Amino acid sequence: MQINLSNAVKFESRHNGPTEAEIAEMLEKIGASSLEELINQTVPESIQLTRPLDLPKAKLESEFLADFKVLASKNKVFKSFIGLGYYDTIVPGVILRNVLENPGWYTAYTPYQAEIAQGRLEALINFQTVVMELTGMELANASLLDEGTAAAEAMTMLHAVKPREKKNANRYFVDEKVFPQTKALLVTRAEPIGIELVFGPISSLDLTDPELYGVMFQYPNGDGAISDYSSIVAAAKENKVLTAFASDLLALTLLTSPGEMGADVVVGSAQRFGVPMGYGGPHAGFFATKEEFKRQIPGRIIGVSIDRAGNKAYRMALQTREQHIKREKATSNICTAQVLLSVMASFYAVYHGPKGLKNIALRAHGLAKLTATALSKVGLNVADHAFFDTIQIKMNEVSRERVRGLALGANMNFRYETDSIFISFDETKSLEDVKSIVNIFATEEGKHTLNLDELVEGLQLELPAALARKSDYLTHPVFNNYHSEHEMLRYIKRLENKDLSLVHSMISLGSCTMKLNATAEMIPVTWPEFGQLHPFAPMDQT
Repeated sequence: MQINLSNAVKFESRHNGPTEAEIAEMLEKIGASSLEELINQTVPESIQLTRPLDLPKAKLESEFLADFKVLASKNKVFKSFIGLGYYDTIVPGVILRNVLENPGWYTAYTPYQAEIAQGRLEALINFQTVVMELTGMELANASLLDEGTAAAEAMTMLHAVKPREKKNANRYFVDEKVFPQTKALLVTRAEPIGIELVFGPISSLDLTDPELYGVMFQYPNGDGAISDYSSIVAAAKENKVLTAFASDLLALTLLTSPGEMGADVVVGSAQRFGVPMGYGGPHAGFFATKEEFKRQIPGRIIGVSIDRAGNKAYRMALQTREQHIKREKATSNICTAQVLLSVMASFYAVYHGPKGLKNIALRAHGLAKLTATALSKVGLNVADHAFFDTIQIKMNEVSRERVRGLALGANMNFRYETDSIFISFDETKSLEDVKSIVNIFATEEGKHTLNLDELVEGLQLELPAALARKSDYLTHPVFNNYHSEHEMLRYIKRLENKDLSLVHSMISLGSCTMKLNATAEMIPVTWPEFGQLHPFAPMDQT
């Protein structure tokens, strides 16, 4: 028998399902003698490419992954303290392996076949519950693309539901401390529909302006500051102006919810609930609002019914404004959701439960507070506003550049603005990181670093009374029963077994991208060289 030394299994023979015999059978059935003839019958000759494709030699899957790992290694994964809506997070191993890396969850991606996707719908209703209870709102959808697009949907929805007295108003005020990527997206989405955006400090907000229909706040804001907006929201209601909050789910485990302040819409990102930064996405955005606006909410909402046998059944309660239903009349499309990632975030909340989430939040806040206290003792000008996880150190340009050099030398990325350095903490950071940060600033100031032990002992949560959360959240048994890994594993598998994905059969509708990706193409998604990159990391690291 002749030995062929190059007879390795090719990618296409593994990934393209039909065999030569099956292809021939299909061609015979449709009356074509070859694939070339089928293409000639299908694609007009006038648009066919006549020259051969100049492609490099195809790689084996193992060769591709080895070469791609070399390419990935060119990224420098520094510890990120940049913040601005993107934070490092720990993906629990039970969720990483059994959801993100599991084709039972990632190939179906979105529940188009709702009646036979009961497991996915249950995970999504958990997501909606997390969002509603932490934001203090009456209704939440099953996710959007990210925080920026959710904020844009809030802007357009509030424009559609504005009171009769404001029917000609087209002005939307956006606090200047809203995250920059969100502001940029608002500009893009406002222009074609004639909404006039006004950016400025909240002190410049004129709620009596007859042209003003809506206001947007960031809570906590881009500087890390947290404020009580209750009086502004109350004044807005008196003036028939609607209010939107962009908020942080982890912060809301400690802070008064926007719903309790009277917000009309709350949006944000579920990224820090166990979804890697991934150089900016994708992430699951969330959108929560009042019951009265349910017919205008974008995307889809999962509801609960009773089937004819009296059993609980999940369903698509609303799929509003979607392209495949309303076609040219749609103002939203079928790709608005990030179902896989919202499922991950919901399992993260189930796994940690209310106490676990609160402990993660307390730790991030405690590290920030410890750093702020220590830097103040070193003699630095730390902003004295209330904060959750982000501190602001005011410094001149020369000092900032010296700190930048020292931080880069320690493989740390801070955020540098005109007159300040910002440092944001998350669940991956530690006391050792605080010591390194304090040492960097002490070195720049020419002072000895501090012994932090005494400061750690006296660390307490001290928020302004109006901002300290008093309401309960996540009291449902699902958030309180699965905190050991084996119980969580069984819960995930129980839901997976009540679902339909490519591990069960061909999927008849939608979901094209995920089900057509080969495993070799998916593996790099979980590499830290991609997953742990902050989108605002310096370009020479990316």
